[in-house]
Amino acid sequence: MLDRADFYDAELKRHTKHLIAAASVGVSDHVLDVGCGAGQTTRDAASLAVNGKAIGVDTSSDMLEVARQRANDSGLKNVSFEQGDAQSHVFPQARFDLCISRFGAMFFSDPTAAFANIASAMRPDARLAWMVWQNQDKNEWSGAIRRTVAPTTMASPETRKAFSLGEPATAKELLNTAGFVSVDFIDVREPVFYGASVDSAFDALMEIFSIKDMLAQTNEAPEPALQRLRNLLEAHMTTDGVLFDSRAWIITARRE
Repeated sequence: MLDRADFYDAELKRHTKHLIAAASVGVSDHVLDVGCGAGQTTRDAASLAVNGKAIGVDTSSDMLEVARQRANDSGLKNVSFEQGDAQSHVFPQARFDLCISRFGAMFFSDPTAAFANIASAMRPDARLAWMVWQNQDKNEWSGAIRRTVAPTTMASPETRKAFSLGEPATAKELLNTAGFVSVDFIDVREPVFYGASVDSAFDALMEIFSIKDMLAQTNEAPEPALQRLRNLLEAHMTTDGVLFDSRAWIITARRE
């Protein structure tokens, strides 16, 4: 069975390094990690904020269970995790020096309310460093698999939401409205990693991308579509595994 926590951390390993570098975590910072998943970025922040603390927030109880176990295994004492939706979660007011997020800030049903709630938890002049996907047409991984498996179907609403902050003007307006200033964008171009081999990538995508659900929306027999998927993965096989091109922004800002 696929370990989703391991998959996501491996998929985004190259991106994570850019985010942590841009965040410039201070030794005494109190860090909020929005959409922390299994807690990789939360632990990274905690290991740098040796006199501070890092708190990860996510909606998934399964991922948070993994996050707590991995934090415990790491021996870190200054990291904790809370289950909740950052759009409405009750945070301590003006508490955090830094808010980070690795692809966790794009899915709010009401981003205006979510960003305002996060801003209320940050002290004046606190920093923000969020990694988000650029527009969908700049992310090969997003469209290539769907077009290969089920070319007549449309991307799901959840997939489209992944790119909701891809346009800098949109993201800047939302952050300004929430009380953030000095909004800037760092262009990151790194591949996403889907597996060390074609077989492992194929098995992972069958589950992560819900390939069976895609096939159910078409009238085509599954065998040709699955062979096209395998051919696509073979075309993206490199000495470092199966890689697909991607483009992301690191959004930096500070609380007014």
